[in-house]
Amino acid sequence: MAELIGRDIPTIRPTDGFSPEADADALRAAMKGLGTNEKEIIRVLCHRTCVERLHIASKYQQMHGRVLVDDLKSELSGNFETVMVALLSPIQQYLAKELRDAMKGAGTDERALVDILAAQNNAQIRQIKQEYKMMFGRKLEEDLKSETSGDFGRMILALANGDRDESADIDPEHVSQLELQLYVAGEAKLGTDEDTFIRILCNESWQTLRAVFADCDKQMGKPFADSIKKELSGDLKMGMKAIYNVVQNKHTYFAKELHSAMAGLGTRDRQLIRLVVSRSEIDLGNIKQEYSNLFKKGLEADIKGDTSGDYRRALLAIVQGGAYFEL
Repeated sequence: MAELIGRDIPTIRPTDGFSPEADADALRAAMKGLGTNEKEIIRVLCHRTCVERLHIASKYQQMHGRVLVDDLKSELSGNFETVMVALLSPIQQYLAKELRDAMKGAGTDERALVDILAAQNNAQIRQIKQEYKMMFGRKLEEDLKSETSGDFGRMILALANGDRDESADIDPEHVSQLELQLYVAGEAKLGTDEDTFIRILCNESWQTLRAVFADCDKQMGKPFADSIKKELSGDLKMGMKAIYNVVQNKHTYFAKELHSAMAGLGTRDRQLIRLVVSRSEIDLGNIKQEYSNLFKKGLEADIKGDTSGDYRRALLAIVQGGAYFEL
């Protein structure tokens, strides 16, 4: 598994000999007449990239005069339908909808907001905000401001601003200054200056933060994560821990999030689907390896244990990519 070190490995890759016309015909045949051939739908959609799936949807409408996503919604149900519909949205559009759903109705899913925004780069956040405005006619920042509050609200808005420094350079003097600021804001005083934690963790580059955390570990003789646990609380602590973990190893972070979606009684299906779909063309291969390292059990094995039917088959097809044949 040495290939997983240093570069992102997706599970879904461009298809050799891709034919959107053939796939569109296969999908129409799978949904025409009595009954639905769910396995054929999985074979096509769960093994194609997002760009390929959008080509298929376009050809489907041209060739058959029907909207593919509408046909899927009418033929499928439950979590299986949720997976298939998610696959037919451009990723930033899909994440914009997930953010809206996390804030809609009674209560807010703060964890979902953090999961989606903590690991995005500035360009991705700008794309999500553009999609959000186009889909819902409102600004993401305004909804976040109305649905969150206090320190957590300030943190999530800072992430949504998309103003993180993306320079690859590390200035040792700047690192030392940030380390001192975090010490003064937390360990060195009674109470905590939460705004300093938010400003630094939400705006400094990943490389700079990694250096800051490493220096803090040496100076304090304990992981900086311990300071987050000690100095912060509630949703702010959850959000700051997420940023810390993404900085340290984003693949480990997402592996733990996948595990938490299936741990204990019940399964957080929305979280499980979002993580599998959104990371499949980025680094799900790396995440699978980290999952095995951390939990001594494959991601596929836990998905098999926590899901069933076509929903399970769809997730496994995405997680295993071209290696999945058990349909």
